[in-house]
Amino acid sequence: MSGPILHGFVTFLVTIDPLGVAVIFAGLMHAAPEALRRRVAARAMFVATALIAAFALFGDPLLEALGISMSAFRIAGGILLFLLATDMVFARPSGIRNPTEPEQEEANRSNDISVFPLAFPLLAGPGALTSVVLLVGGADGPVAAAGIVLALVVVLVLTFAALLAAGPVMRFLGVTGTNVVGRVLGIVLAALAAQYVVDGIMEIMRRSA
Repeated sequence: MSGPILHGFVTFLVTIDPLGVAVIFAGLMHAAPEALRRRVAARAMFVATALIAAFALFGDPLLEALGISMSAFRIAGGILLFLLATDMVFARPSGIRNPTEPEQEEANRSNDISVFPLAFPLLAGPGALTSVVLLVGGADGPVAAAGIVLALVVVLVLTFAALLAAGPVMRFLGVTGTNVVGRVLGIVLAALAAQYVVDGIMEIMRRSA
């Protein structure tokens, strides 16, 4: 049971990236009063959790309806997560997890950033959604699936706490500290992404043998 929990925790920790999201949130909401920041953070967490839960429940049946095997999705998901890991290691923003420049400008003009870009793509981005489908779909029984869900809940709670403490976290870590943490997590994510690709290829080879 501890294996799926640990694997799920590490995967969700690096794909959701609570510290990185908190830094972006602090920048977007730097002039907002504390009460408004809390409301926006709570609303964003609710929307992101609902979106991730929907993919966890219906991601596997959707793949079956589209005729996409889990092996193919593992390979595609591994490639996507590797691109995300590359961005994290080199500390460069991209449309994979961070808003693009036009999206950032739209967010700056908006009074409510809870749904976009905070809930999506910062919290429930392609990396997190891909990971939850792969982990839940590949879980070895309901007990392992429950462990993965538990790991997700823990990461979401940590993320919400990071959003609430975004100001102090930003002052403590600074941009350099945040990038260092992101680079370390990016290396871990790259290894997980490579494992997804290897597992997908091995599954295809076993079925073809």
